[in-house]
Amino acid sequence: MEATGERVFIFDTTLRDGEQSPGASMNPDEKLRIARQLEKMGVDIIEAGFPVASEGDFASVRQIAREIRGCQIAGLARADAADIDRAWEAINGAALPRIHTFISSSDIHLKYQLRKTRAQVLKEAIAAVVHACGYTENVEFSPMDATRSDRDYLCEMVEAVIDAGATTVNIPDTVGYAIPDEFGDLIATLFARVKNIRRAVVSVHCHNDLGLATANALAAVKNGARQVECTINGIGERAGNSAMEEVVMALKTRKDLFDLQTGIRTEYIHQTSRLLTQITGIPVQPNKAIVGDNAFAHESGIHQDGLLKEKITYEIMTPQSVGISETHIVLGKHSGRHAIANRLQEMGYGLVGEELNRVFVRFKELADMKKEIYDEDLEAIVYEEVSRSEEKYRFVYLNVVSGNATVPTATLQMEVAGELLQEAGFGVGPVDATFAAIRKITNTNYPLLKYAVNAVTGGTDAQGEATVQLKFNGRSAVGRGAHPDILVASAKAYINALNRLEWLSKDVRKVKIA
Repeated sequence: MEATGERVFIFDTTLRDGEQSPGASMNPDEKLRIARQLEKMGVDIIEAGFPVASEGDFASVRQIAREIRGCQIAGLARADAADIDRAWEAINGAALPRIHTFISSSDIHLKYQLRKTRAQVLKEAIAAVVHACGYTENVEFSPMDATRSDRDYLCEMVEAVIDAGATTVNIPDTVGYAIPDEFGDLIATLFARVKNIRRAVVSVHCHNDLGLATANALAAVKNGARQVECTINGIGERAGNSAMEEVVMALKTRKDLFDLQTGIRTEYIHQTSRLLTQITGIPVQPNKAIVGDNAFAHESGIHQDGLLKEKITYEIMTPQSVGISETHIVLGKHSGRHAIANRLQEMGYGLVGEELNRVFVRFKELADMKKEIYDEDLEAIVYEEVSRSEEKYRFVYLNVVSGNATVPTATLQMEVAGELLQEAGFGVGPVDATFAAIRKITNTNYPLLKYAVNAVTGGTDAQGEATVQLKFNGRSAVGRGAHPDILVASAKAYINALNRLEWLSKDVRKVKIA
């Protein structure tokens, strides 16, 4: 991101808070892979874990601290000397170590969880920061559940820990309770009432219980916060955290509003998101902002028409800016004629006039039955509507003799380029014999990739629909045929596939380009 204003530091807690997502536990090697990717992205601070939580977490934090040299490495610790000692033991090999210590500040937590007075907790907060400063000048303090805390008491605590040596003060919306205007006002209040506030970086850590984590983080930034604690894909406790990709791209896309910058290399966002999904197995919802499969996909005909004319009509950022190769035009029942014509042109079919009209009508009919239309579907429609009159092979007649006491035999008549031909074929069963007769007449022997038969309707008199897929010269074609006699349906499907292969081998696309 180009430097256009003040810096917002990105504190990534994917490996600590993110790992607290149910089912998101990672082993040390997986954590190191994520840490290396975060370093590659340009993250400022990586919170590598909670060293006192377990021997495994301690070992993982220590490994990351020793191997990642381009970021600050933070270890989390409660406001307790033993926790802080353990955190320092884990991170002291880092190029830029940070101790992050915390204690609750809300009366709810003090009364029901800690069972301590405000004075006791304030004393412990100050002592923890002083103890941490004995190891490093890079100390961060968090008053947990800050958004449900008494503001006078919160201001007193923030001022005290800064006086004690904290260089970063993080204001957590621990339970995702705040509303953006309210949270922005809280940050503004701290700047107005805490007289030493500018001696520290003000950070925020927002949870997504009401779906407002990113909005709250941005409201805080608007009011002076200069560090955002976030996670890849927004994973974390309960409903998760502010999603790093959302915060970063909001600041980048709306630089006219924020005039701020981060050091994130946004072209690695999508890659990092996919790596985390691969390691944790936690999928990203398709409509997730920035990294969801649908974030740069468009099906509406109106949107597709606008995009094809000018990308900025319906995309506020380019897919390439977050590491996605291109916009995805989804062909479905909402797509319009412009999108279909454009996709056909890309495939080599420059259809116009009545040919395009026929293809578009068939497309709409198919789109009412299928959620998404693929290139193979469009190719089949073009074949049916534009090129079927040029079929080389036509089914005429089939007679099959089969049973457990006779060799299955098929007698077949076909037209080949207008000439009526007849052959007999033998096989291990009636379908095999039928296909053998077709191969004799057409003098072909293409690999059979797929053969399937389904009943179109219920009952013993149901019409059968056969599907055959053949391959030739690196191309494959799917043929379909329907008939109450499944052997006739199978013969028609095989012949249909042959015609499509014949059509593809002529490269008829070139003659259709406008």
